[in-house]
This record gives sequence, C-alpha cells and structure tokens, in this order.
Amino acid sequence: MSSVPPTDLPQPPAPAAPAASHPGPAAPPVAAHTRPSGTAGIGLANLLLGAVAAAALTSSVLLWQKLSSIQEQLARQSADSGTLAIEARTIARQAEDQVRETAARLSVAEARVSEVALQRSQLEELMQSLSRSRDENLVVDIESAIRLAQQQAQLTGGLEPLVATLKTANQRIDRAAQPRLAPLQRAIARDLDRLTRATVTDTAGLLGRLDDLVRQVDELPVLNAVAQAPATRKAATPASSTGTAEDPAMPWWQAALQRSWEVVRDEARGLVRVSRIDQPEAILLAPEQTFFLRENLKLKLLNARLGVLARQFDSARADLTAATAALNKYFDPASRRTQNAATMLQQAQQHMKAAELPRLDETLSALATAAAGR
Repeated sequence: MSSVPPTDLPQPPAPAAPAASHPGPAAPPVAAHTRPSGTAGIGLANLLLGAVAAAALTSSVLLWQKLSSIQEQLARQSADSGTLAIEARTIARQAEDQVRETAARLSVAEARVSEVALQRSQLEELMQSLSRSRDENLVVDIESAIRLAQQQAQLTGGLEPLVATLKTANQRIDRAAQPRLAPLQRAIARDLDRLTRATVTDTAGLLGRLDDLVRQVDELPVLNAVAQAPATRKAATPASSTGTAEDPAMPWWQAALQRSWEVVRDEARGLVRVSRIDQPEAILLAPEQTFFLRENLKLKLLNARLGVLARQFDSARADLTAATAALNKYFDPASRRTQNAATMLQQAQQHMKAAELPRLDETLSALATAAAGR
C-alpha cells in the first residue's frame, strides 16, 4: 500500500478572527477612552492562536507520520498476508494433490488387498480340493486293494491276502493323518481282528496233498497182482542182503546147486496159494483194465481238487469218498503205499471245511461313507 503524498494532506486552517475561532463570553462594552488595552488583548489572542496553530500543525505532522507508519505496516502486513495466502493456496493445492494421490494409492491398495483375499480364498479352496482329492484317491486305492484281496482269498481259500491288505491300508491311513478317516481306520481294525480269529480251510495244503495222491496212484499195487516169489527175490538180491551166509570153503558148483534148489523149492511152494477173497470183482479185474482203474482214481482226485478250488466242498468231499472206496476195494490194503494213500485221503476229508470267508462289511461301509464325504 503506497503512502499518500504530502499535497493530499489537509492543510492547517488559516487564522481566523479571534471572535470567530475562539468564541467566548461577550466582552463588556469598553469605553472610548480604553483603546490601548484592547490592542494588547488582540495581540495576546493572536499569540495564543499562533501557538494553537503551531500545536495543531505539529500534531498534524505527527499524525501524518504515524499514519504513514501505520500505512507502511498495513502494506507490509498486507504483503505478508498475500504471501501467506499464496503459500497457503500452494500448500492447500499440494495437500489436495497428496490427498488425491493418497486416495489413488488407497484405492490401488484396496484393489490389491481384494485381489490378495480372492487369491487366498482360491488357494484355500485349491488346497482343500487337493486334500479332498488326495483323501478320495486314498479311499479309492484302499477299496480297490480290498476288493482285489477278496477275489484272491476266494480263489486261494486263505486269509493271507485280506490280512496283508488291511494292514497296508491301516499304515497308509496312519501316514495320511486325516481325522475324517478315523472311522475307516477303526472299521479296518475290527475287521482285521475278526480275520485273525477266523479259521478256514488250508486250501494250499489240501491241494498239495491231492497232488501227491495223484502222483502216487501209478505206484499203488492192485489187489490181484501176484507177488514175486521169495526165491526169485532172493536170486535177484545179493547174498548179503538175504541174510544167508555161504561157506567160503564150499566149491562154486555146490553153491550154485544150493541156490538152484532154493529157487525150485520156492516155486513149488508158490504153485498153490490159499487166500480169502472179500472183493471178487477186484480179483477178477483184467490186467489191461488196471490202467483205466488208475486213471479213474486220478480223475476222482482231480475232480476233488477242482471242487476245493471252486469252494464246493460238498462235491469235493463226495469225490474223496469215492476215491477212498475205490482205493479200499481194488488196491492191496496190506501195502504200505496203499495205507499211506488212505491216511492222506482221510486227513484231506477231515481238513476240508465248508466255512465261508469272513466278510469285510464294516470296512466297505466305512469306505463308502468316506468316499461320499460325510
């Protein structure tokens, strides 16, 4: 704010008449003879008026200087206020820019947070789906293994495939460490305990006995086979095995004559035999029919073997009974081989049981529940 030039300042007022500028009480009328005293009063009044004018002028100058300083101070304050206003507007504009930038950054951060939350939810869903798929794959693998073990147990007639499969499934569930598979593990433990306490037919051992019997059929002596003469057996065996000691001082021709005499004597004794015939049809069996007799016995044993494999124990037991009857009827009961074969047939019939394999209903039900996700 510029200062006012001195020309614009109000000028000090001009001296006026004493009566006009300083009104006062009316002077008493003076007589004509008192004139000099009035002149002195006028001079005093003028002097006073000059002093007042000088004081007024001085006060006007002082007032003008003070007004000038006030105007300068106001001008400085106005300039400072303008500068501060400009700075405030600049700061406000910067603040607005920062607010807009902060709002933009906040919106970007919110968008990123929402994206991260969405990715996290998707990742959690993916992990849950992976966990569910792993559990489902484990359940499917266990169910397939158990059903395959059941088929093997049906074919072999033993419980070893089922027991091994259940133990393996229990170990896999322990490694998985999934709480939702705990009911399945408890069901497997109960079925495993029931399998260990069950008793079934030893199919492998029974089949091995039947195979041995089939191989021994060709060596079994029939009932109508004529035994070799004792003398012939003595001639065929060396002297040390017969138990007869010859005199070393005996000539060779005398020893030969003695052996020949023993053979003739034994043959003469074998011309007549007296025996009891309990099975006439076995004695009257032709030699060429012996082959068909043995093959028929083999077929009965093989049929019994097929019955055991098919878990048809009644049919297998009937075939073994027929084989035992044929063995006792057509073969020599005094022979050691016949007695051994009869003993093996009796043991096979005793070990043949019609007990069914234990069912794994609890494990299969738990597998179905776990697969359904309940």
